[in-house]
Amino acid sequence: MARLNARALKLYLRARGYCLRAMDVRFAGIGPKLLTDPVPALAKAGKADVPLLYWTAASWGSAIGLGIDKPDLVIDMPAVRALADRALALDPDWGNGAIHEMFISLDSLPEALGGSPAKARQHFERAVALEKGSSPGPYVALALGVSVPAQDRAEFESLLKKALAVDPEQDPHNRLVTLVQQRRARALLDHIDTMFTK
Repeated sequence: MARLNARALKLYLRARGYCLRAMDVRFAGIGPKLLTDPVPALAKAGKADVPLLYWTAASWGSAIGLGIDKPDLVIDMPAVRALADRALALDPDWGNGAIHEMFISLDSLPEALGGSPAKARQHFERAVALEKGSSPGPYVALALGVSVPAQDRAEFESLLKKALAVDPEQDPHNRLVTLVQQRRARALLDHIDTMFTK
């Protein structure tokens, strides 16, 4: 597992690098500004930039999620949140709820990193509504991000069973993503006893 996580981290960091290069093409010199003062750095971004904002935040945030024990990565969280906030402000319904799904994970972080379980639940509701139940992602994200820290085993099981009930053929374009998320849900259920104390 550690080897797979290390490989995934490298891939997320590579994706972040590609996205940051694209951001620099779109907004010359933005890279350093994202690290020092990200909110004003993103002020010129418009609705057409939402996909780039989303994928930059997603790759960077995923890298931080896997490298949560690496201070040199975690320190970049304000930039990730600023990217996600700007995308949400510009087009909250983009990607049929993809931004809200990302915010489930962002708001599942500790309060010191800007998290809020209540807000994570709000984003969950909106993501499910926009995706019309076609994605297991929100269920898996809320189960891991909110149910586990709260030690709510019943909710955890219920959410993952809903994730497994999603029909992969309902959204053929995202069939592979759905199957991967469902495989993850099954693995989590198989190891439920390691995540809950009672």
